Amino acid sequence: MLENHTAPGSSPPRDTLTGVLERITYHNEENGYTVGRLAVEGERDLITVVGCFSNPIVGELLFLEGRWVSHREYGRQFQVERYATRQPATAFAIEKYLGSGLIRGIGPVMARRMVEKFGTQTLEVIESAPERLLEVYGIGKKKVEQIQRAWHEQREIRNVMLFLQEKGVSSTYAVKIYKTYGDQSLQVVEENPYRLAQDIWGIGFKTADKIAQQLGIAPDSPRRLEAGLLYTLSEATEFGHLYLPEPRLLNAAADILGVEAQKLLPVLDTMADAQAVIAEDLPEAEMFGRPMRALYHPALYYTEIGLASQVRRRLAQALQRPLSHAKIAAWLDRQEQEQGVRLSEEQRLAVQMALESRVFVLTGGPGTGKTTVTNTIARAFDAQKKRILLVSPTGRAAKRLSEVTGRDAQTIHRLLKFDPATHQFAYNDTNPLPCDVLIADEVSMLDAVLAHNLLKALPENAQIVLVGDCDQLPSVGAGNVLGDLLESGVVPSVRLTQVFRQAQQSLIVTNAHRIRTGEMPRLVPPQERAGENCLWIEVEDSEEAARQVVKLARKSLPALGFRTDDIQVLSPMHRGTVGVGHLNELLQDALNPADPSGRAPELVRGSRRFRIGDRVIQLVNNYDRNVFNGDVGTIVEIRPESQILRVRFPEGIVDYDFADYDELQLAYAISVHKAQGSEYPAVILVMHSSQYLMLQRNLLYTGLTRARKLCILVGDRRAIARAVHNNKTTRRFTRLVERLRDGSAAERLPPDRLF
Repeated sequence: MLENHTAPGSSPPRDTLTGVLERITYHNEENGYTVGRLAVEGERDLITVVGCFSNPIVGELLFLEGRWVSHREYGRQFQVERYATRQPATAFAIEKYLGSGLIRGIGPVMARRMVEKFGTQTLEVIESAPERLLEVYGIGKKKVEQIQRAWHEQREIRNVMLFLQEKGVSSTYAVKIYKTYGDQSLQVVEENPYRLAQDIWGIGFKTADKIAQQLGIAPDSPRRLEAGLLYTLSEATEFGHLYLPEPRLLNAAADILGVEAQKLLPVLDTMADAQAVIAEDLPEAEMFGRPMRALYHPALYYTEIGLASQVRRRLAQALQRPLSHAKIAAWLDRQEQEQGVRLSEEQRLAVQMALESRVFVLTGGPGTGKTTVTNTIARAFDAQKKRILLVSPTGRAAKRLSEVTGRDAQTIHRLLKFDPATHQFAYNDTNPLPCDVLIADEVSMLDAVLAHNLLKALPENAQIVLVGDCDQLPSVGAGNVLGDLLESGVVPSVRLTQVFRQAQQSLIVTNAHRIRTGEMPRLVPPQERAGENCLWIEVEDSEEAARQVVKLARKSLPALGFRTDDIQVLSPMHRGTVGVGHLNELLQDALNPADPSGRAPELVRGSRRFRIGDRVIQLVNNYDRNVFNGDVGTIVEIRPESQILRVRFPEGIVDYDFADYDELQLAYAISVHKAQGSEYPAVILVMHSSQYLMLQRNLLYTGLTRARKLCILVGDRRAIARAVHNNKTTRRFTRLVERLRDGSAAERLPPDRLF
């Protein structure tokens, strides 16, 4: 019933409202903001309630305090300021409660059968006498066990939610916390909340720190300062750094922690003494009267040293049966006749050096014949009866490598076979890969950790050929492997520079090389197309640019024969009107709209909506599911009852718990960084001045060269000019170049620390 305790002439106290949550119209998991519909005894119509709820569940009995307000568009609403929940007491509410998807294994049909059998005692039966559920038609022993587990999990998750709510933290992460720590969740969080930031993807230092401060951990506690320093180092890897110079680490951590940088120095020294971080002198600079230090997370320190050691050791070993220059030249002459392909001098040199080197790097832009050289190198090793493996960092790149070489190719992760039980790759220095030669493509994407694990898994006498375009964006992960290998000057390499006549006929190729050398590309409007494969749509207004992107993807490109799966929208940024997030919302509604009948299931989490048929991209390596950052798939099934989202990837179907939805993102539009290593028949590339901070030459170059048949640039000329003339790439802090040239650091490494 409705109650109003406002007294005339006094400041109005809160109104109260009690009812059953009938429907959730909207819920934002990030901040808890919810719009719901409440069934109130004595009221014919449902009442609209708005406010912040940690985990609203249909069927719950809500006790609300707040204010009645009148919304200009939606009318009278109850604005919630405080609330309490109770398990539902009526049969109707219990059925709603159980049928909402709260308990894995119970859907609306099963909920109705249970309530018909047990009435208002249903929840008590589940809690205290679950064996009686066998009396319900359709429930067997396995289903009873499943419901028992899910009921226990939900109770524990609710405890975590209430704990987080008391600490002023979003309860979004409660399920992830429970899945990570199980029944020890509350104990772990209370003892060391900073573990959350280390152990659970998606929970950052700020969330963990908020809990810690609520638990009474002092702002200047060494425990807090250590956690802040480690978090700062970890965050630096998101920007590609393997280490941070001491002053940069201290200043960045001080900003995060809200303390003076000087207070962090003794804590950092203690951590370095205990090797919680690794400190290495930087001879080129001083600080406080001593050499400035490079500060590493231990795993990344030993990764960098191990990678340098692997490369240097392989370069120092001579080939067992080297071929003479004359034999290679004669074989190449025969190949040119048999294949009907004439190799340039630099291409012949590249083949020769690849055959003669233990480690070799081939680089060059589009149209310079990297694929031709790679195929020739593979045939040459075949002629020597050597076992060859082909790999690439991403699934799409591996698929393309297979297509152009006619050979099997795999992603590096799948080749090395990560074992979730041991948290190690199955192939490593004690169990090497069965190969004599490994050819890795798209190595501009290769980060230090993956490169180290790949080289570790090579047999001692194997050769490795690394192929990539050094003018593209560097790897998403930490390190600058391709750039550092080339800059060191110690690794044999060839850069292909000659653009062949056939490639010169492609405006994509010629524009890419113009951009690479700092020239403006030719911008051809669609009405002047005349067979060109690189077009330009000039739009000043960002909202109009977004509309143009949707029009191109929905109508214009399909009219030219491109399927939806052939078209990829790329943008430099995630936020903003022409950012990946907003474009995905528009493209989803245009290309895969909601079922107007409402019968098709959707997974709704805040502003995110996933539908059957949506194209999605994996955002993080998940070794348990054998899916990796950058993998793209399609949602094929949503099961609300079992809380499972099923995605078809090229390698097979993968099941996701609803709680892990944040590992996925819609992929109608993706960032240029995420598109590295992939090619698409048609690319719509947004370049707009509103993205000013991200506009760089290598980003424009990378985005343009993702297109195989057609690229359409959408934006304004100022953005293109800004990108072309901005060649100041952000420096990544690595010491791989010095280690490759010097080797002294690698020589100091104990063998058991090579991991």
